[in-house]
Amino acid sequence: MTSASLINTVGAIGNVISFVLFFSPAPTFYKIIKKKDVEEFKPDPYLVTLLNCAIWVFYGMPYVQPHGIYFVIVDGSGFVFQFVYLTIFYVYANNKGKKKFLLYLLIEIIFFAAIVLITMLALHDTTKRSSVVGILGILCAIFNALMYVSPLTIIIKVVKTNSVKYMPFCLSLAIFLDGLVWTINALITPFALTHPFGIYVMISTSIGAISGLVQLILYAYYWCMGENNVDDDAEHVLNPAVVAV
Repeated sequence: MTSASLINTVGAIGNVISFVLFFSPAPTFYKIIKKKDVEEFKPDPYLVTLLNCAIWVFYGMPYVQPHGIYFVIVDGSGFVFQFVYLTIFYVYANNKGKKKFLLYLLIEIIFFAAIVLITMLALHDTTKRSSVVGILGILCAIFNALMYVSPLTIIIKVVKTNSVKYMPFCLSLAIFLDGLVWTINALITPFALTHPFGIYVMISTSIGAISGLVQLILYAYYWCMGENNVDDDAEHVLNPAVVAV
């Protein structure tokens, strides 16, 4: 297999895993709809992923990144998935949960609007275009990493309850595989090793692989040593991970 073929093959595998990540929370939300209650599930990872996808879509727009249509398609799909999940979460959350959810969502909207406004104004100065796009790329990598580690917010509950009931095994596995595949893709792609943006993304996906591995180790430990009080009809999927890089 030639180098180009290998890169394309690994990239294709990464794309498939990325879409699996987008779909992975579906069983959990089916459970929420069925019980008409969000129980102990948290919206935090979905909100992080929603913002992450939004920033990547903006980065991929033609007036920002002429060859970024891939980000628009993949992360645009992720944005739609997260929007649906969060809508379901809001419908079945209690009043306190809804208020907290709306506050976080408002903060996200203001933050994203500020990024768009500042970027669009800065892009008018053609001499600064390269720097502006570079900074936006760094933001993409940062939120990519945050998306990968967001499921770790449930770890505190796992430790306190000594149970993996709300531990997202399928998501943790998918995060590990997604981070691993995209890191391998970066290592075999000359551009990723020579361009700052490629290095930033490789760092974020490496964090994803490590984060996923840590989650799997913790899951295995508490599955063997904990109470294992997992609902019979519960799916071991909790949060979406997104990004597709």
